Amino acid sequence: MARFNPILVLSAVTLVALAGCGEKQEASTPPTSPPPVTSTTTTVTTSEKPASTANYPELMSVVTNTKAAVDTGDFVKAKTEFDKFETSWKKVEDGIKAKEPKSYDTVEQTTEKVTDELKKAQPSKDLVLAQLQSLEKTIASIPKS
Repeated sequence: MARFNPILVLSAVTLVALAGCGEKQEASTPPTSPPPVTSTTTTVTTSEKPASTANYPELMSVVTNTKAAVDTGDFVKAKTEFDKFETSWKKVEDGIKAKEPKSYDTVEQTTEKVTDELKKAQPSKDLVLAQLQSLEKTIASIPKS
C-alpha cells in the first residue's frame, strides 16, 4: 500500500471537521418560556435639553414664560415677558433669515400677531395661546444656524 503523507491526512481531517462546523444544529430541548415580565418604572434624567429647545433656548424660554402668564390671565406680565422676545430674536434673526427664510417670515408674522393682540385692552387668551404655540413649533423646527 502506498504510504499516505501525514500532511494530506491532517488536511483531510481538518477539511471534514470544518465542513461540519458550518451546519446549523437544532436544540434537542424545546425552548423555555421567558421569565415573567415585572412592571418597573425607570426614570432617566439627562442634562440634555429636548431638541425643541436645544437650538434656541432663549427664544423658547421667552415663549414658555409668556404662555405661562397668558394661562393665568396675567396679560400685563405676558406683555412684559414677550417684550424680551425681540431682544433675543435680534441675536439670531440674521442667521435664520439667511438659512431658513420661510421660518424667518413665519416667526416675524407670528411675533407681530402676538404683540398686536397683547396691546389690546382685552386680549384673547385663546388667540394668544394659539399664536404662541405656533411660534414655539416654528422655532423648534429651525436648525441651529
